[in-house]
Amino acid sequence: MSTLEPERGAGTGTLVEPTPQVSHGDGDHERYAHYVQKDKIMESALSGSPVVALCGKVWVPGRDPKKYPVCPMCKEIFEGMGAGGDDKGGKGGDKK
Repeated sequence: MSTLEPERGAGTGTLVEPTPQVSHGDGDHERYAHYVQKDKIMESALSGSPVVALCGKVWVPGRDPKKYPVCPMCKEIFEGMGAGGDDKGGKGGDKK
């Protein structure tokens, strides 16, 4: 029996998607610079909206990424994208 099927007599089943955890903290587990699309960085700077990194991390940027090592998962994903990647230049930073 599928986990989405309702149990007998229970009515219908509901699939609930988890809400992403947006981080505003500066904990040790977050000490990486992440790859994000450049246009999303600018949008976030203007509106304060969260961004999503290649690795899936969701947060509101607020520190200088040059002070931190690159997230290993973001780096691996970016390198696997090859020359046709969406980011057109890297970390969403100063590269052109």
